[in-house]
Amino acid sequence: MTSSSLHGVLVALATPFTPDGAVDEARLRQVVDRTIDGGVHGVVACGSTGEFAALTDAERRLVVETVIDQTAGRVPVVAQTGSTSTATAIELTRHAEAAGADVVMPVAPFYEALSIDETVRYLSRVASSVSVPVMVYNLPAATGVNLEPDTIAKLATNVENIRYVKNTVPDMAQSTQLITHYGDLLGTFVGWDSLILASLATGAAGVMTGTANIVPAEIVAVYDAVQARDLDLAREHWARIYPLLDATLQVNFVGAVKLAMEAVGFPVGDPREPFLPLGGEEAQHIRALASTFR
Repeated sequence: MTSSSLHGVLVALATPFTPDGAVDEARLRQVVDRTIDGGVHGVVACGSTGEFAALTDAERRLVVETVIDQTAGRVPVVAQTGSTSTATAIELTRHAEAAGADVVMPVAPFYEALSIDETVRYLSRVASSVSVPVMVYNLPAATGVNLEPDTIAKLATNVENIRYVKNTVPDMAQSTQLITHYGDLLGTFVGWDSLILASLATGAAGVMTGTANIVPAEIVAVYDAVQARDLDLAREHWARIYPLLDATLQVNFVGAVKLAMEAVGFPVGDPREPFLPLGGEEAQHIRALASTFR
């Protein structure tokens, strides 16, 4: 797989739960099918939208295996494999490679912030433990460490199989530096849903989005219009979906995605505790926005 082969709209799959709180494997398979049918270019197992931090290691392996099996080669599968322990991250990364993941995406430890040197060492060790392509997951809101573009570029230069970065920050200037200065070194996927149009118009390899669980075809339509160099059409599609995407970012994102999925007629259960379902005016607002896509 070359640095340009992973592209487009990647969906950070929601993890469905049964009423008693177990991973709903059958519904997860339906989530995979629904998003692929919506035209997404890749699926992501155990991302932040997939509530990986609330899953056991065994559940994480189950989700990765199920997604790979159900995808059946139709689109690439990215497996998020990070952990608070380097050893566990390596174990999960090797498992994902053995299970057939096309790309692994380790997030840095997310409890107590590491130094830049510690983060670089962690990512280098995890990436070097496998031979499949690696996507660095920059998520400073959770990890406490913001990997600057030059740091990410040095990682990609020094570790051969680091080919991509998911940059989950609201700072479009930082993502633009990655896209513009280092596009020949690695593919940048922007992971902030309200920046989808800006990222694609700037030339990102793609976007990784949790809201594609709700409106996959509509987000893919924005991508297709940009690729066709029809910015007016892209803006038209964007104007329709932006209010929903923006609303999901103002509250607990996972709760908002799951509420909106129910509103479009595709329920996947509640978030796993300690997160609670959205309620009150916030829930009513998101439900009203999402229901227009039913």
